Amino acid sequence: MKPSMIRTSLIVAALLAASPVAAQEAMTPGAPAEACKAPNVTVNARIAGCSKIIDEKKETGRALAVAYCNRGFALTEQREFDRAMTDLNDAIKIDPSYACSFSNRGRVYAFKNDLEKAIADYDHAIKLDPKFAIAYNNRGDAMMRRGELDKAIADFTTAIKLDPVSVHAYGNRGWAYQRKRDNQKALADYTKAIELEPKDLLGYINRGNIYRVMGNLDRAAADYGEAIRVAPTDARGWRNRGMIKLMKYDNAGGIADYDKALEYDPKDAYSWNNRGIAKRDTGDKAGAIADLKKALEINPDMPSTRQSLEELGVKP
Repeated sequence: MKPSMIRTSLIVAALLAASPVAAQEAMTPGAPAEACKAPNVTVNARIAGCSKIIDEKKETGRALAVAYCNRGFALTEQREFDRAMTDLNDAIKIDPSYACSFSNRGRVYAFKNDLEKAIADYDHAIKLDPKFAIAYNNRGDAMMRRGELDKAIADFTTAIKLDPVSVHAYGNRGWAYQRKRDNQKALADYTKAIELEPKDLLGYINRGNIYRVMGNLDRAAADYGEAIRVAPTDARGWRNRGMIKLMKYDNAGGIADYDKALEYDPKDAYSWNNRGIAKRDTGDKAGAIADLKKALEINPDMPSTRQSLEELGVKP
């Protein structure tokens, strides 16, 4: 296997991104209130609970703002950004002193790639509540997306000081360190995130990526294996471990892992490319051509894939 022909499908740690928060302020006791504010309910249940509180028109002030804020949070999780924005604007109008609404609205702006407005909302949330760890984490995410890595690290560090068990903050700071090529600090943060949450899929993948960059392929493969263990139907663990196997000239093992990766994510052009290269190297010319053509069908902008097909006597 020629390592130069392997296309890395890196997992961006910023997918951890801004931490969501559903507020847990006082409301009139009952099932709707529990569904609206409880930390571990489904998105649909939260929307239903908050909607019932809003529609009953019994709550006012902070309690009503919480209902709008939490429904806006749930709608954001469903990527219904316009509806979420409406709810969060209403929450802010009802209670402009409520920091959580500004932080959650900042997330919506961030999803819409309006980082200036997102940061302004996070700034205001922090002004209202200087100990609001999630707002620091979220502002750090926005700073990182703007390329301001030192500011991002400072915010993630503050978030960790305020909330030492924040998996999001450790994971995000790890990614910021990784972007600064400070692999040791990145490794330490990813390890801490995994210690706090042993089922942290991205923690394993991102730490595996660090080990791979550092040349420790066995530990990288072990972390990708853990990612597969905690999320067996997520393609990312399979394709990253498959890549390591190809780098170690284990074409059969790599093909098997890419088979699973493509089962769960058939639109990943790099997996088709890498499996095609492995098939080429095992003498399966027809299989290689089919996979490489599929990679180009998904992503025509892959020069090395075109070159591989030409070397196999096929004009892309």
